[in-house]
Amino acid sequence: MMRKFTTATVLSFAAVVALAGCSGSSAAPNDDSSAGTLDDSLSSVLESGTLTIGTEGTYRPFSYHADGSGDLTGYDVEVARAVADQLGVEAEFEETQWDAIFAGLEAGRFDTIANQVSITPEREESYVFSTPYTFSTGVIVVPEANTDITSFDDLAGKTTAQSLTSNWNALATESGATVQGVEGWAQSVALVEQGRVDATINDKLTYLDYKKQTGAAGLKIAAETEDRSESAFAFAKDGTALAEAVSDALATLSEDGTLASISDTYFGADVSQ
Repeated sequence: MMRKFTTATVLSFAAVVALAGCSGSSAAPNDDSSAGTLDDSLSSVLESGTLTIGTEGTYRPFSYHADGSGDLTGYDVEVARAVADQLGVEAEFEETQWDAIFAGLEAGRFDTIANQVSITPEREESYVFSTPYTFSTGVIVVPEANTDITSFDDLAGKTTAQSLTSNWNALATESGATVQGVEGWAQSVALVEQGRVDATINDKLTYLDYKKQTGAAGLKIAAETEDRSESAFAFAKDGTALAEAVSDALATLSEDGTLASISDTYFGADVSQ
C-alpha cells in the first residue's frame, strides 16, 4: 500500500527545503522553473487536510445526487473519495456547471476536477492531468438478433439514430450509414429497440450504464472503436506535485482492486483500465 501523507510529512519536507536553502542550493524541491514559483499544491492540501474537488453533481452516473436530492454519489465521486483517503485527507466537493468548471479550477476554488474530463492535446496545453481512471470506446449497439453488423464498415447502407451535433454522428456518416437525427441516447436506443433503425453509435460507458439500470434486454454491442478515450483528474498548471500524488494513489487503488470494485458498482464492468 502507498504510504499516506501526514502533517508530519509536510513539516519534514519543509525542514529539508530549509536545509537545502542553507547549503546554498539554487533550486528548491517542486520548484516550477518555467513559472519561477514553488509548487505547493500537494503540501497545501496535506496541511489543510482537505482535497477540494470540482464536479457537476448532475452528471449521472459519474456525479449526481441519489434520488435527485440525496447524497452526492457517482463513479467519479467515489473514485475521488478513495483518492482523498489514500492521501490521508477529507474529500470536499464543490458543485458547479460544466461551462464554469475550468474557470473555477483556474481561480483556485478547488484543487482538482473529477467529472470525466477527457485528456486532449488542447487541454494538456492549459492543465496538468493525473493518470487516467476511466477508459472507454465508441460502440455500435444493435438488436441482439442482428447478425449483419459486426464492424463499422457494415454500417454502409444501414440506418443509425444519432444526435446530429455529436462526434458519433460524424463516425456513422463516415461509415456510410444513413443517419436519423435524435436528441440523445434515450431516443436513439428506443428506436433500436423498436426496430425502427438498425443501430446507434455511442460511448460504451453510456451503454454500460443503461445496461446496469435496465438490463438492456434484446440489445448487444456489435463492434467497438480501436481508439479509447481517457478521463483523469485535472489540475491547474502549478499543480504538478498534487497530480503526481493523485496518480500514485490511483495506482494503489488499481492494484488493490478498489477501482475495479467502484467500476462494477456503476457499470457492471471494469472501466478503469
